Amino acid sequence: LIFGLLAVYYLIKEDILTWPAGITYVLLSFVIFWQQQLYGDFLLHIFFLVLNIYGWYHWKYGKPRDESKVPVTWMTLKRNAFFVIISFVGIFLFGYFLSSVHLIFPNLKPASVPYWDAATTSLSVIGMWLTARKHIENWIYWFVVDVLAAGIYFYKGIHFYALLYFIYIGLAIAGFIEWKKIIRQQQV
Repeated sequence: LIFGLLAVYYLIKEDILTWPAGITYVLLSFVIFWQQQLYGDFLLHIFFLVLNIYGWYHWKYGKPRDESKVPVTWMTLKRNAFFVIISFVGIFLFGYFLSSVHLIFPNLKPASVPYWDAATTSLSVIGMWLTARKHIENWIYWFVVDVLAAGIYFYKGIHFYALLYFIYIGLAIAGFIEWKKIIRQQQV
């Protein structure tokens, strides 16, 4: 809970400390998601670990020479449409995989809520990529993920994670507003 909140707080502030806090959060989350049979979230956090390392590197070394930071940007309508389509395809395909994972790996228990798990996973993959690339639209993806995840975790009885994602809903709104201000400042 603490490291998850720190990661988002630092992200809102556009502080590079978001990445080590995120890495710590991911490592601690592995155990919880495996125990709760949320295999999509477990696999997602492997991806999060990789993207946290990439984001840390990109924010540190990916900036233009004349800039002190990687700038926050908006994506084009075409790129937004691409990511929305990819999200829906990912939800369908990964949901199908999760709903049959116990048939492929007989030692695993059936996934608990496969298509909901797939939705948070697919949208989080896109959100994390957009975060690492500093596209403001990441906050929209995180808002949707946070609403879905808060419900899933409450349903599963993982109340600390439900609380965390409920708080994340407000932080996603705050992050979007803050990054809009940053874009305006960059334009000046």
